[in-house]
Amino acid sequence: MSDPDQPERVCRTRPCPACPYRCDVPSGVWGAEEYAKLLAYDRPTGEQPLAAFACHATPQRLCHGWAVTHSNRGHEHELLALRLLGLTPPDGPGPVPLFESGQQAAEHGLRDPLPGPDAIRAIRRLRRYPRLAADPDTP
Repeated sequence: MSDPDQPERVCRTRPCPACPYRCDVPSGVWGAEEYAKLLAYDRPTGEQPLAAFACHATPQRLCHGWAVTHSNRGHEHELLALRLLGLTPPDGPGPVPLFESGQQAAEHGLRDPLPGPDAIRAIRRLRRYPRLAADPDTP
């Protein structure tokens, strides 16, 4: 039986609907601290966090957007966490455009200081997930 608080050693096959790496997710869906986490994975491999990045919506899986975005930046920036887990990233972004870096994703996510109507709709959809509905820090 798997621990629901620990991600499986498997990436999602596609980005979740509110993935911070998706170009079509409105700005402001996630809090600033969540967008700040994306930046550390832009560093050269040896300077990256050891921890894998779990999906926000389905945390038992690794984030597809994280794995694809940070695995398309050349050998010097391969994901250390995927190496340590012995995983290879998913093939390509799939049908949804992704930002080219954590920096781009974070800048987009932080662009609007207050969530607009589209972001508010996305946040309401996310609150259907029990772990996000119970977290007072989730937008």
